[in-house]
Amino acid sequence: MAVKIENVEQLMSKMKADDVKFIRFELGDMYGVSRSKIIPISHFMEKATRGLKFNPGYLGWDYRKDGSLPIPKYTFIAGSRPDAVMFPDLDTYITIPWLKNTGRILIEPTLDSEPLTAHPRIVARRQIDSLRELGYSLLSAYEHEFFVVDKDTHEPYTKGNISRSTLRNYGDPEFTHQILTDLPEVGVDIEVFESEYEAGQVEIVHKPSFGIKAADTSHTCRISVKEIALEHGYIASFMTQPWPGTEASGLHFNHSLWDVQGQNSKMMDKHSSNGLSKLARNWIAGILTHAPAISVLMAPTSNCLKRYEPYSCAPTAATWGFDNRTTALRVTQNTNGNMYIENRLSSGAANPYLVLAATVAAGIDGIKHEMEPPENVKGNAYEFENIPAKTAMLPTDMKTALEHLSNDNVIREALGEDFYQCYTGFKLSEILMEQEAKEKGNTNWEREFLFERM
Repeated sequence: MAVKIENVEQLMSKMKADDVKFIRFELGDMYGVSRSKIIPISHFMEKATRGLKFNPGYLGWDYRKDGSLPIPKYTFIAGSRPDAVMFPDLDTYITIPWLKNTGRILIEPTLDSEPLTAHPRIVARRQIDSLRELGYSLLSAYEHEFFVVDKDTHEPYTKGNISRSTLRNYGDPEFTHQILTDLPEVGVDIEVFESEYEAGQVEIVHKPSFGIKAADTSHTCRISVKEIALEHGYIASFMTQPWPGTEASGLHFNHSLWDVQGQNSKMMDKHSSNGLSKLARNWIAGILTHAPAISVLMAPTSNCLKRYEPYSCAPTAATWGFDNRTTALRVTQNTNGNMYIENRLSSGAANPYLVLAATVAAGIDGIKHEMEPPENVKGNAYEFENIPAKTAMLPTDMKTALEHLSNDNVIREALGEDFYQCYTGFKLSEILMEQEAKEKGNTNWEREFLFERM
């Protein structure tokens, strides 16, 4: 990953003007968890052009044993454990207003001068590139739902079950103010901040962006919320369902297809019977065809998969509909009249890069094979009589979800075998974690494992 010295020099001038003295080299791991190293600006030129050494074990840690999964290429359990070499994407530079003299830049790993193709951001970028080769670009944004609790007691910072309550929006006015003030400063253009249904549950929606920038913004949003929450004595958790029997958090992925220049939407056709273009129909059909396989990427933990249940505001089957919140794909329009798709498969703990990658990989297959979707659901998609015959149901346990991914050669090939091996290694480890917890009678293992990490 070549970084030109003249571009680095320009960025260093910008950093000095911003009074940045420290720069955080940062990435998201397989779970989407932020990992970083802090570099004094005096060493930025060297690290940016020659690379920063970074243990690639984040692509294969076994959290049960705090050791490595048996994926030698990335964790080197049988070898000498060499470092990956990280290079920055200079376009991702931001300053962090709640940290003194600190900037941040996103990085990607290489090994032997080649990209580590299991890295989630690289997986996502490659799907964006594949879509561009077909002549299209992706405009997208995420809806983040999460819980905010006292960091010591884990009590929700707001009480009651009243979504969009004005009083709950200001459960802590200083926290709300800093979120609304500081997130735009780090590139998260907030459209909406609101309380969600459960006590302590919040939603943030940001403006859409083209290409990989949307997933970068989502990554930035999550770590920023978590850091700001800590400043106010809270933990912000994107764990999907921390408490059984409560509403789960989602990560709805709103997206639409445009021309490569990003000037013209390709979603609508006024001459079609339902207003959708052939391209949009092919795209929808591709996602629905591969929905069982990509579910384990949209709902990446056993806790997430429990969200796929009737009357949960989450889908249970590979369905679609117009402005229908009981389906997996909700087709709707924004206030400008542009049509877009809300992918409701993804859960709060999903990795935004992998949500984008899986969506695009499935949609591309629909385009290439000119797939047509089944009839759209006009009623309640939780009632079987309202969904088309032979509609695929979504998996609700990790073993079944992994089997669907394993058997889907299209998605495996699109995302890459290196990624597949690393990702399934994590999931197999989680299956063992669940088994061990059940044997010990530990009913809180998911929250113990995920709540603060996510």
